[in-house]
Amino acid sequence: MTAKRVMTATLAAAAMVLSGGLVLAAGQYGPGASDTEIKIGNTMPYSGPASAYGIIGKTEAAYFAMVNEQGGVNGRKINFISRDDSYSPPKTVELARQLVEQDQVLLLFSTLGTPTNTAIHGYLNENKVPQLFVATGGDKWNDPKGHPWTMGLIPSYGTESHIYAHYILKNLPNAKIAVLYQNDDFGKDYLNGLRDGLGAKAASMIVATQSYETTDPTVDSQVVALQASGADVLLTAAIPKFAAQAVRKVYDIGWKPTHFLTSVSNSVGTVMKSAGYEKGVGIISAAFAKDPTDPQWQDTPEYKEWLAFMKKYNTAANLADIQGAIGYSYAQVMVAVLKACGDNLTRENIMKQAASLHDLKLPMLLPGITVSTGPDDFAPIKQMQLQRFDGTTWKLFGDVISASGS
Repeated sequence: MTAKRVMTATLAAAAMVLSGGLVLAAGQYGPGASDTEIKIGNTMPYSGPASAYGIIGKTEAAYFAMVNEQGGVNGRKINFISRDDSYSPPKTVELARQLVEQDQVLLLFSTLGTPTNTAIHGYLNENKVPQLFVATGGDKWNDPKGHPWTMGLIPSYGTESHIYAHYILKNLPNAKIAVLYQNDDFGKDYLNGLRDGLGAKAASMIVATQSYETTDPTVDSQVVALQASGADVLLTAAIPKFAAQAVRKVYDIGWKPTHFLTSVSNSVGTVMKSAGYEKGVGIISAAFAKDPTDPQWQDTPEYKEWLAFMKKYNTAANLADIQGAIGYSYAQVMVAVLKACGDNLTRENIMKQAASLHDLKLPMLLPGITVSTGPDDFAPIKQMQLQRFDGTTWKLFGDVISASGS
């Protein structure tokens, strides 16, 4: 071989090595991801009976806009496609298919609602599309073996119900309990969780239950029926519209049960204001995030940073609505996962990184509550703290606790 040929062969080999190195160094991408973009899909009830939750999607969009303005995630801009499903499962199915098949999103994120997510649960898992950090506490989202492409974020409704059950057993051992619940998996998770938490005493302690449909105009008749049962404890498991109605009606008919209001509907700025602040005094709920109306947070750096973000990027939001703090936290977890993915933005790696969170601290979560997951643990937030409404804000009491009561 001549010297010229040797040189040519050496250069060709070097080029191949260099080329191979570039291929290895370049990003690995699933649908919706590239060197410049990460496409994320979302459904949210901006209209319909659960429209009070729309602030979550708007806050997430605002947060991603801020991230993009700061350069994106690992140099890539987030393209957040959020569509209104009106809390209607058939509409959610239509939109989810559109997001996956037409918009070619990398994943679905923070899709809101138990019945709506249930409607797309199978489809997304069959097609191996991440259904990540769903905005619902349904117990079913923690099923890494059966549904490895779906993960929740907030404490499960079963966990929350267990916390109420432990409180009742300890402080109200002779309680006669009534339950108002939404007639779907969302409401039934709370009812079943309460029964499970009460254990052998459930049959004797729960004296009445009433359900409602999201198409009902009010829950007034259900509240009157529950009062007639003689119950002295009430658990209301309802979306904001109906939770506000229940709080108002309980007060207006002069019923004075120890009233537990589930965390998904305890916003001061929407539910308690709509019901009438004075009508909610004494109600007990549970929380995992800092309520923006609680004065104890308002001088902290974390609250001030959240407030500055909201005032700059989400100007139309109700600052007294805790869902604004929750949407902020959802977006932060999503960004943390995307950062951890580096240049491997495949759907498989998205799920791997989502299942590898270890004591992630978020500024608007309550002290002592962190985000942790594992290959066999798709329940990122597992603890809550009880709180009581004083007519102006929620006052935390007791310790941060889990479903076991510890």
